[in-house]
Amino acid sequence: MPKFLALISYTSEGIKGVTKAGGTARRAVADKLLKSLGGRLEAFYFAFGESDAYLIFDVPDNSTAAAISLTVAGTGMIRMKTILLLTPEEIDQAMKKPVHYEPPGWEVQEVAKDIDRLIGEGGKN
Repeated sequence: MPKFLALISYTSEGIKGVTKAGGTARRAVADKLLKSLGGRLEAFYFAFGESDAYLIFDVPDNSTAAAISLTVAGTGMIRMKTILLLTPEEIDQAMKKPVHYEPPGWEVQEVAKDIDRLIGEGGKN
């Protein structure tokens, strides 16, 4: 199952809800929501800083994660950034996949090389 990191920032209304119900209640809500979608809550932490809470969770697929993010953010009480996490083994697999990438300006560089080559050959093609 894909694993995700959610960065949660509460709006002022969201903070009021946390203050009223408590942190363990919010964790229970997240756990129940994830279980209902075939997922699992691995970790839930509140924090100081830009984000108010960090969750690590598994769900069956990316569309489930997107549905959660859209639904939660749609309440207007939470801003949520969802990040797909990869294991070291997945990175190893990714590094074995051949990828041809042309960075921006690549075409210009290739044309410039061709022009330099033609000039060096006296304009002969």
